[in-house]
Amino acid sequence: MQDYRTIQGEAAAELEEKRSRFIARAAFAGGEEAALAFLETVRAANRTASHNVYAYVLREGARTRYSDDGEPAKTAGLPVLGAIQHAGLTDCIVVVTRYFGGTLLGTGGLVRAYTESAARALAAARVVTVRACVTLSLELEYSMYERAVLLLRSAGAKLAEPQFGQLVTLRATLPAGAEAPLLPAFAELTRGAAAPQVSPPFYAPF
Repeated sequence: MQDYRTIQGEAAAELEEKRSRFIARAAFAGGEEAALAFLETVRAANRTASHNVYAYVLREGARTRYSDDGEPAKTAGLPVLGAIQHAGLTDCIVVVTRYFGGTLLGTGGLVRAYTESAARALAAARVVTVRACVTLSLELEYSMYERAVLLLRSAGAKLAEPQFGQLVTLRATLPAGAEAPLLPAFAELTRGAAAPQVSPPFYAPF
């Protein structure tokens, strides 16, 4: 399971070139259904636009798609796709809406405008690294609480709010594999009385 970079939520940027407006919108898309739903939302909000060019890169099936949406071949969708790939992102869609300003830009001008507008939207987005993680949960005596927290923090874990009852319940998320040295450490700390429960690996921003 490899780490990958994506964006959280959505971001937008705008570029004007010879009175044509290029409005780029970037969004996280965890699959093709989400990517196409975002595309349709943008299209519905910009029905009078000249073009709604898009590209997306998905981790699922290593899938990439793009469309020039009526612009000359390879002057629009492919540059938008290139901006996503240059940023090293996946599970990401960018839609660039163009309102024509009356002046033809030529193939070079179109490539520059679509590349720049997509790059600006991606630069405005919050980029996160998604890693294979596990959740570790453990119940232990109050006297062991501080030592247990130190062990988790030393392993780079993100701790949830502890729950205090008859015992203290700790829950933490950490990169998959980082739990391995913790298991014998907790066995030693609790003298075998408490065994951490470790979830199967899952992908999450970390």
